[in-house]
Amino acid sequence: MTGTAVRPPFHLAIPVDDIDAARRFYGEVLGFPRGRSAEAWTDWDVHGHQVVTHLVPGHRGVAGRNPVDGHEVPVPHFGVVLPVPEFTALAERVRAAGVEFVIEPYVRFAGEPGEQHTMFFLDPAGNALEFKAFADLDQLFAV
Repeated sequence: MTGTAVRPPFHLAIPVDDIDAARRFYGEVLGFPRGRSAEAWTDWDVHGHQVVTHLVPGHRGVAGRNPVDGHEVPVPHFGVVLPVPEFTALAERVRAAGVEFVIEPYVRFAGEPGEQHTMFFLDPAGNALEFKAFADLDQLFAV
């Protein structure tokens, strides 16, 4: 894989229990451009991918947790692999907005193939998000 490879965008639809809170979080806190929307859903441009928040009253996100590197990783989760400066800026924006990290930003595999920054936090509906940044994007699938 190369860092400049062109890939088709993915589509992901996620449930939220408060569409206005989701609009503030994804639009204002995370800074994703808003696409089409209706009363009960909103499209988001997540670095060229289409993520849609759909109103599902009573929804709560995380189904479970999985131990990884001494952390309890929330499952399911989704996110984007960013360049390191964008990862750092996002972490600062999330922290400044008062969002609590499930797993604070840290570096995994330091000095090894696949070295990566990672962080986890929840949206207002309890959906888990993980954002990553690789020292070398060509190591995305390092073994």
